[in-house]
Amino acid sequence: MQFLNGFRKLIVWQEAHKLTVQIYKETAGFPKTELYGITNQLRRASSSIGAQIAEGSRMKTAAHRSVYYERAYASAAEVDNFLQLSLDLKYFRHENYENVLSAVNRVSYLLHQLIESLEK
Repeated sequence: MQFLNGFRKLIVWQEAHKLTVQIYKETAGFPKTELYGITNQLRRASSSIGAQIAEGSRMKTAAHRSVYYERAYASAAEVDNFLQLSLDLKYFRHENYENVLSAVNRVSYLLHQLIESLEK
């Protein structure tokens, strides 16, 4: 029972999960030729954010948790990179890109705050 809801209570995980669902929905309309390219990269990187947060939440020390949260932060940057590439290749409508980018920025901000709090 000690893990009941665990990481799910973290706002940053909730936002990361929403981002991943959003990415999956958006990439469903990407060209089929990108299934193993950008589509796969965006999905893997976005789902990695939540997975790293969940895994990190189970670590015993702040230092160990921080390592996982920093990996999640790096995955958010990877998502940002592939979003820009997707926009440049015109796989995204600009409005959809802005919505997803806003979600990435929110998750990144929350992760940064979480990492900072562990360092204090």
